[in-house]
Amino acid sequence: MRSPLLLLPLALAVCVSALPAHGTQAPPPGSTAATAAEPDVALLGGYHWRLTQASDHGGQRIAALFVRPDKPLQLDFGGNRVNVRNSCNGMGGSYHIENGHLVVGPMMHTMMACPDLALNQLDSLVGATLSGRPAIAVSHEGAHPQLQLRTAAGDTLDFTGVPTAETRYGGPGVTEFLEVAAQTVPCHHPLMRNRQCLSVRDVHYDANGLKTGTPGHWRPLQQDIEGYTHQPGVRNVLRVKRYTMKHPPADASASAYVLDMVVESQTVAH
Repeated sequence: MRSPLLLLPLALAVCVSALPAHGTQAPPPGSTAATAAEPDVALLGGYHWRLTQASDHGGQRIAALFVRPDKPLQLDFGGNRVNVRNSCNGMGGSYHIENGHLVVGPMMHTMMACPDLALNQLDSLVGATLSGRPAIAVSHEGAHPQLQLRTAAGDTLDFTGVPTAETRYGGPGVTEFLEVAAQTVPCHHPLMRNRQCLSVRDVHYDANGLKTGTPGHWRPLQQDIEGYTHQPGVRNVLRVKRYTMKHPPADASASAYVLDMVVESQTVAH
């Protein structure tokens, strides 16, 4: 089982110098941030907010925020917390909106030392931005909502909203744990010959995170787990959310599985 990650307070005060310290004021009337509606908690929590554009007070792109082109920086709001994804460390803290500004409390982060210095700097840049009470606004133009953060220094970060699984499936999912065998197994599909499926069984954990009870029987899973890519020879225990699909495709399961986290991972020798 993976060792639990140590959470430490994020030294935001040290990170503030990572962003330009110019004295540009809040956006003037008529700007996007000034005219967009202030988001409510339900709207924020219904989307994954992925960074698409970022520029400084002079209009220059902040390239240091885009060091992972395949995994854009992402903000997730849930309850009274905001979490940062796809930086070096996982980061998160409490938040509230006050007079059009995002106010984030002391943040915690996992204690990882990334070999890529640009990723380490990304943590500092994000921490400085969120700790500076940026102006926050959302607009609904186009197919996806847009969220904008604007710092007192005049830096502007634009995020595109991607619906969460709860939004897409119309309700909260049920948390389950699935053990995925190292090797796939043949499974029947009327339209796909020689199809291979994940071999899974149900496992259970108590409130303290310890395995309890007897695992279920192995069975082929006739569908994918959203967000999970299987590596042959690697056994995993996954925490997933299972959602009920209101209108499932013909000959398909009425349930959809979405990866929440990998609990265990082990390479199995042949």
